[in-house]
Amino acid sequence: MTAADTALRAADLAAATPPSRDRYVDLLRVASLGTVVLGHWLMAAVTTGADGRVEIGNLLAVRPELQILTWALQVMPVFFFVGGFSHALSYRSLRRRTTEADVYSVFLRARLQRLLRPTVVFIGVWGAAALVLQLAGSGGGLLDVTLRLVAQPLWFIGIYLAMVAFTPALLGLHERFGWGAFGALAGAAVSVDVLRFALGVPYVEFLNFAFVWLAVHQLGFLRADGRLTRWRPYVLAGAGLAGAALLVAYGPYPLSMVGMPGEKVSNMAPPTLALLCHGLWLVGAVELLRAPVARRLERPRVWRTVVAANGISMTAFLWHLTAMLGVYGAFLALDVPLPGPATGEWWAQVPLRIAAAAVLTAALVAAFRTFEKPAVRSAGLPAQRGPRRSATYSGPAAALGVTLCLFGVLGLSMVGFGGLLEGRTALLIAVHVTAPVAVAMTLAGWLLVERAGRAAS
Repeated sequence: MTAADTALRAADLAAATPPSRDRYVDLLRVASLGTVVLGHWLMAAVTTGADGRVEIGNLLAVRPELQILTWALQVMPVFFFVGGFSHALSYRSLRRRTTEADVYSVFLRARLQRLLRPTVVFIGVWGAAALVLQLAGSGGGLLDVTLRLVAQPLWFIGIYLAMVAFTPALLGLHERFGWGAFGALAGAAVSVDVLRFALGVPYVEFLNFAFVWLAVHQLGFLRADGRLTRWRPYVLAGAGLAGAALLVAYGPYPLSMVGMPGEKVSNMAPPTLALLCHGLWLVGAVELLRAPVARRLERPRVWRTVVAANGISMTAFLWHLTAMLGVYGAFLALDVPLPGPATGEWWAQVPLRIAAAAVLTAALVAAFRTFEKPAVRSAGLPAQRGPRRSATYSGPAAALGVTLCLFGVLGLSMVGFGGLLEGRTALLIAVHVTAPVAVAMTLAGWLLVERAGRAAS
């Protein structure tokens, strides 16, 4: 596919945008993923020790005073907020046009196609490469680091899968209780941290992987219903920022809103009440910017750029660490010096590294972007006259499929692609998983979601 083809299709899609579409949501989706990518490129620092051993560090660990930047750069809450908005609109649309027996499996397939297809390709390519490298006896140095790190962004895919899976139930609670449903999830997150930090209850903190992120997701439902207007964004931004600041200043929470090596407590893994407050302030902030930015999105050239970026955003996200580590690998092969992080030489090299990573990411996107294209058949289906026998078990099958995918990609994000033939494991909740098992779970789950969705459509 040529650049002209891509531009033409983006222009066609932009021209066909209905007046009712919320363009600002599309911008937030692209901007949040782009900010995460840029943050990873900026924070990572690969160096070689005196013994020649390759090490990867974190700029924010070397310069702790810069951790305050994560209060602007940690924007995953915005992506999950946007996800809640989109999921609410999609599910309601399908519910109006699809039978009750079919709607869940059709919804899962429709929402997950553009997420799982590029993810499965990414897993397949890296899995095959890791297997070939291990059989060839290659390893050590930056390669081992790469096989471990490139899978880490898959944690985001796993959390997003959970949000899609729980959308029907949580949307039902939202439609019944409104702000009360959000309040219940936020209150549950508070309770978890009280049990964790005040009472020392073990393992309870992992519940906040659900409560914190689903609370942010629930705000997207509220936005879809027009309940984040007038003074509410000011309250969210102000209360969230003040809450996060107070919790960090007087509580057991670290300053950084991303995980730091060696920290006893991370705001990210598992999420904390401080991260929920951070999410609230970000949601409030982006809502306050909506009106002026939305006016700019009416400009054809600006909107075409957003449409084009949306068509490749997930592919770029999946492959951006591959590109970054590829750049470092090229530097090592060419004997380019890798200065220590936060030194003058390191900062001088930053523009070159980011530019090279952007070019390599663009090449990888060109190679794999076709898997992110939406399916020819749209998610909007004609209403069915009644549930068919083939769709009787489509809902449970789809639920099992998305569960397998969820645990598969989370497991793979933890264990990585290294040691495929050595039985290397990672602890996922209470079960040790290997990379081959995680890959098998992901593939089986994806096939179940696809088959169930087709049977119901």
